[in-house]
Amino acid sequence: VQLQASGGGLVQPGGSLRLSCTASRFTFEHYTIAWFRQAPGKEREGVSCISTVDGSTYYGNSVKGRFTISRDNAKSTVFLQMNNLRPEDTAVYYCATDPGCEGKYGKWGQGTQVTVSS
Repeated sequence: VQLQASGGGLVQPGGSLRLSCTASRFTFEHYTIAWFRQAPGKEREGVSCISTVDGSTYYGNSVKGRFTISRDNAKSTVFLQMNNLRPEDTAVYYCATDPGCEGKYGKWGQGTQVTVSS
């Protein structure tokens, strides 16, 4: 199982970014995929999750209404559209397998840095 997050960068407050999570070496459509983030000095925080069973989506309270998760099984890719970004969204973002969207992350790869600053 290999997962790779990409799409991060530097953006001003109020701006948008779209992160991508590409997968290889496993049957992607069988896995529930989540995004979590890690900021320096802070605990890991679950951001979002999308179920493989029925496509249900889940969001952390701090990102509800601003972030949208989606998946394209044909491309083995999960996306995280992030709008109205805030400085407190600054972190390294990772995608991971997360059976049941319970925050019990199994496999994850290299993250992508998101910096929100003016």
